[in-house]
Amino acid sequence: MATISAETRGVLQNIDEIFSRCEGRAQAYDENNSFFDEDFRELREAGYLLLSVPKEFGGLGMRMDEVMQYQRKLGYHAAPTALAINMHLYWIGLISDLWYAGDKSLEWVLREAAAGKVFAAGHAESGNDVPAIYSTTKAEKVEGGYRFTGRKSFGSLSPVWSYLGLHGQDNSDPENPKIIHAFMPRDLEGYEIRKTWDDVLGMRATRSDDTILDGVFIPDQYIARVVPAGFSGMDSFILGIFAWGMMGFANVYCGQARRVFDMTLATLQTKSSMSIESGLMSHHPGVQSDVAEMLLKLEAVEPQLNTVAREWTEGKDYGPAWAIKLIAAKCNAAERCWEIVDRSLDIAGGFGIFPKSGLEKMFRDARLGRMHPANRYLSREILGKAILGLNLDAKPRWG
Repeated sequence: MATISAETRGVLQNIDEIFSRCEGRAQAYDENNSFFDEDFRELREAGYLLLSVPKEFGGLGMRMDEVMQYQRKLGYHAAPTALAINMHLYWIGLISDLWYAGDKSLEWVLREAAAGKVFAAGHAESGNDVPAIYSTTKAEKVEGGYRFTGRKSFGSLSPVWSYLGLHGQDNSDPENPKIIHAFMPRDLEGYEIRKTWDDVLGMRATRSDDTILDGVFIPDQYIARVVPAGFSGMDSFILGIFAWGMMGFANVYCGQARRVFDMTLATLQTKSSMSIESGLMSHHPGVQSDVAEMLLKLEAVEPQLNTVAREWTEGKDYGPAWAIKLIAAKCNAAERCWEIVDRSLDIAGGFGIFPKSGLEKMFRDARLGRMHPANRYLSREILGKAILGLNLDAKPRWG
């Protein structure tokens, strides 16, 4: 686990109280399908959005290992809030990594973040199960920049972002398609945020509405990368998107799973049973086995996430194998954490399906972890191809 410096603790000295207040508001946000306005305001004022901004720009200078510990803790208290904030943190984290490594090309992002600007993600697209390296959004080169036309889904932080980090595909040379990564300022014309995040299964507070791009012109100064489409275009910027994004997802859901585990233990202190001589459900062998299984999963997930974040921060050179490390960590966390929450509902019984149990909302929220990139299909495809030495961009032929 990362060591939190005394200096950092001093700056965020009230963060535990803020996390607790976020927890207290989570149920209402879910029930009302409302954005986490109060949480966002408090976290922003506390400097939470500056966690990974280098100290040279006025931030807290945390690296991935420290940031993920905070995100896991926030996920423990209010997973939707942590998940939405992750969209900002992963942009700033990866660009800070580039800056530390000597790539100053996106320094303006760090200066804007230090000034209070908020960055969100526009990668998800209907029909595209390989986000960031391919795109259904059209990117057309024009004088002074690019025009983007398409539809982005799951736009967390829709009500508050200052810049939307997005990508599109330039097919002007069909033999050599390019992926264009850009940051779209909110004050541009040619796009629309369409409210689609109504009564969704879970993570309602993220307010992840769709963004419709209708030929929006983004000047060259906001173009972050132009790379080949597919895995061949995986440079440090693209790898950083996956690293910070997936590790953020994994730690949020890990924190939530730990919270559900703790809730289950607390419930079992008083949960009664007429079929057990002692009258306590905790004495049921099946329950004891389930609780043990939940703990075993947590004890496997948490150290894996800690190790991957620490090695990324230390700059360990895994080369192309970093993709395997990151995908395996995210996939393992999402699936094991879902299993923990699912099993907790078995133990809770009928009471668990009611909102007042607190578990019903977390059950719905936790299910979304398996859908975040990389999902179970893409994870296994990439891992299988990588292990077998196959071309990651090769499309399978069935039948």
